[in-house]
Amino acid sequence: MATQIRPRGAVLILATILTAGLGPGLGACQPTVMVAEQDPASTATATAGQGADSATADPAAGAEPLDNGPWFVEEAVARGIDFRHQSGADPDRPLFPEIMVGGAALFDMDSDGDLDAYLVQSGSLRAPAADRPGNQLFRNDGDGRFTDVSAGSGADDRGFGAGVAAGDYDNDGDTDLYVTNVGSNALLRNDGGGRFSDVTAEAGVAAEGWSASAAWLDLDRDGDLDLYVSRYLVWSAQSDRECFTPGGMADYCGPRSYNQPQQDLLYRNQGDGRFSDDSRALGMGTVFGTGLGVAPGDFDDDGWPDIFVANDGLPNQLWMNREGLALVDEAPKRGVAVDEEGQAKAGMGTAATDLDDDGDLDLLVVNLHAERDSLYINQGGYFSFETARWGLGQASPAFTRFGTGLIDLDNDGWLDLFLANGRVTQHTQTAQGTDPYAEAKLLFRGLPERRFRLVTPQGGTEPPLISASRAAAFGDVDDDGRVDVLIANRDGPAQLLRNIGPRDRHWALLRVLERHGRDAYGARLTVDLGERTLTREVQAAYSYLASNDPRVHLGLGALARIPAVTVRWPTGETEAFGPFDTVDQVITLRQGEGRASDSAAPQP
Repeated sequence: MATQIRPRGAVLILATILTAGLGPGLGACQPTVMVAEQDPASTATATAGQGADSATADPAAGAEPLDNGPWFVEEAVARGIDFRHQSGADPDRPLFPEIMVGGAALFDMDSDGDLDAYLVQSGSLRAPAADRPGNQLFRNDGDGRFTDVSAGSGADDRGFGAGVAAGDYDNDGDTDLYVTNVGSNALLRNDGGGRFSDVTAEAGVAAEGWSASAAWLDLDRDGDLDLYVSRYLVWSAQSDRECFTPGGMADYCGPRSYNQPQQDLLYRNQGDGRFSDDSRALGMGTVFGTGLGVAPGDFDDDGWPDIFVANDGLPNQLWMNREGLALVDEAPKRGVAVDEEGQAKAGMGTAATDLDDDGDLDLLVVNLHAERDSLYINQGGYFSFETARWGLGQASPAFTRFGTGLIDLDNDGWLDLFLANGRVTQHTQTAQGTDPYAEAKLLFRGLPERRFRLVTPQGGTEPPLISASRAAAFGDVDDDGRVDVLIANRDGPAQLLRNIGPRDRHWALLRVLERHGRDAYGARLTVDLGERTLTREVQAAYSYLASNDPRVHLGLGALARIPAVTVRWPTGETEAFGPFDTVDQVITLRQGEGRASDSAAPQP
């Protein structure tokens, strides 16, 4: 698809043609050849190979059915989640932020042990906040069915919403919400009983501008959660630009059309309900990006949490933590700034986990149509680019991918890959009444030989779900051991994909709590399964504009016990738990209740 661009209000004399299939990340003005795209309802295998390098052709791109049926059923409305996102888009005068938004969270609002749901609304950039619809909060009634409790909750922020991060920043046992907006962000303190208070001003975390994903983490290992906020562009309605399809229809531009990258922010928790903006003091003040996805994790295994940021059309950032005193971007040095050809991609969603069972965290970044995903395998703190070897070279480039998760969705012991997709520009003219940005989702099954294989039916549902998807939040909403997916769709209804995979495989959910009783974000688990050892971290921030279930999910296949779990707490202490002779349940690991471990642990 080719797009034309001009500043708003300018007279179009000579159209500038942009790169084929462009949206965020590839909006640089340059000549191009127009390419056609198939209808979004066509299967991924029919479009496989677009954007793939023929020199690294992927023999595992063919689809493989699992158990002769779907993995999920869509039950949002049936289970009480009745939410429809609104971007406020005017088809004749689109404003860039409208195409990028739609956030979601799965978190335990009321400390009753099950996951509640939060969906971020946008409204209209042209309307005052009071006239926008608010975000919505849904209480889990204990069986994976939900009740809308938004009214009177105080959680119905009316900013032009982007994403959300959930975390207990004040250590009172209640999980709080940080909502990112185009404009002022909002910190919603959980007061218990399903009530929230907006404490943004007193906390000092408004972060004016265009924010995207955010993450809670204990950067300095002092026992409370600090806050990282990725920001996208310096943007205003007055500076917005006009772009067009080849047929002359108004459409969205990409970030290079603006050339105004933004600085991310790091707020350090002062322990009294207030935060200090330590971005410059930590060394971030001279670095600009177009941050979308964020994934904290200890990537060099030194005991200090680092931060990976997926940038859109600019090199990614990997902020290495120097004992809470400085953050140093070592993405180029460690091999995760660009792809194997030295090209910066349109980084959107991201995930970090140990894919190859070697004890360190690997990284996935999902990208724009015609770009392969970037799979970086950690080789002891430095990364190799292994997209094709893992079977991700051909199928996904036919789509624009946002929300993503590396989760064992079928409980066979191997991590699977889910992709929530949706265009950012109109690649083809579509019939009136359809969404020109809608695409199907994708699901890849993880295989023991360290590869992924595309699953049919497409996206794991029958029929495939076609929508302009953004956030995908992962968590087990009905505590049956099978991870479900909550999806926010731009200008569409939310979807709850309830996992209906095999029931004859064992599993465990590990709830890891630090001394204050909150989820121990950043704790590293070494899980001894006998023939295999798994490494997982307690994390809620990954995917795109999403906050996920912080409980560590383990698919165990035929294994009916866990010999041992060793936890390295964020403070540096190490404890051993187990054996667990009973699985298929939620297991709580509390700091101080295990056995002191002989494992070496970095100390503060």
